[in-house]
Amino acid sequence: MPPDLAPIDRLDLHAVVRHGGAFTLDVDVRLPARGVTAVFGPSGCGKTTLLRAVAGLVRPTPGRILIAGQPWQDDEAGLWLPTHRRPLGMVFQEASLFDHLSVQANLEFGQKRVPQAERQVSLTQTIELLGIGPLLARRPDALSGGERQRVAIARALATSPRLLLMDEPLAALDAARKAELLPWFERLARELHIPVLYVTHSLDEVARLTDHLLLLRAGQVQDQGPTAELLARLDVALTQGDAASALIEGAVAAVDEADQLLHVRFGGGVLQCVQTPGAPTRARGQRLRLRVQARDVSLTLSAAQDTSILNVLPATVHSLAEDGPAQTLVALDVGGTPLLARVTRRSARLLALAPGQPVFAQIKGVAVLD
Repeated sequence: MPPDLAPIDRLDLHAVVRHGGAFTLDVDVRLPARGVTAVFGPSGCGKTTLLRAVAGLVRPTPGRILIAGQPWQDDEAGLWLPTHRRPLGMVFQEASLFDHLSVQANLEFGQKRVPQAERQVSLTQTIELLGIGPLLARRPDALSGGERQRVAIARALATSPRLLLMDEPLAALDAARKAELLPWFERLARELHIPVLYVTHSLDEVARLTDHLLLLRAGQVQDQGPTAELLARLDVALTQGDAASALIEGAVAAVDEADQLLHVRFGGGVLQCVQTPGAPTRARGQRLRLRVQARDVSLTLSAAQDTSILNVLPATVHSLAEDGPAQTLVALDVGGTPLLARVTRRSARLLALAPGQPVFAQIKGVAVLD
């Protein structure tokens, strides 16, 4: 196997990119070599520039790109690997399929880029993973937007990439097509053993699909870490207003068919969640990702006895931050799991909330994301 096709067992991404002196992207991070890493930040922070530089679609001068310790660009050493020699797959907002070819032929075109001895992902596996078997004989113009993106992802996987780059792949789709595609993306995130860099401006996509978060601002790394940890941190500007929420990873402990509830065990106890009609059947032991909106969490100093709220868990106040003119965000620790509550400033004052204080978190709503 050529050195540029060696498996990526770690993702040390070092990129120094300068464009005409007006903008500098300077990134030096170690990212997980598995799962989905979101590249997130405001417009103009360098998200797409980073992906295009990693892909070799732009050649910054001067520039340096290292992946897992291997240089893909090093101007000082006179080294440049063109895109076709970089072991990666790419998916963009537009599917960019060959309209004169069938879906099957589009996939085979992607596979032909890789010598047979170096193919790590079979077409059969890719087709099953993305559920596109019924689409193989169609032409791209006969597909919905969501179907086209599934085929575009399958074509990228057909090249047996060691790294997958996605640049806002859902941005061009309407709400209905996004809803159609998200379950396939979630399956991809769970089952794909290839590191993914996923550029998005959507916090909902970050919460549903990603394991790790890389925050960029003005071409610099603002922070990075597990998605669940960063979403719940008050010093990171992602947790303000109604969008503030926390992610909880757990496993199904029981299924209450009579009341249509899932009991999900996590580090801080058990959460009861309403089963969504038409959702896949859940089995005991199945891993799930849950999302709890800060606005759905209230706080008490003692456990309420007569309440309609099913989820009341002991917690400890970690920190507090102002959230607008009348609200306070409270970061909580629930058995080692971060949680957020959004209360009025008056409530925070009346309860005398302070770091280290024991409280009870009353959780009104829990969304099952996968």
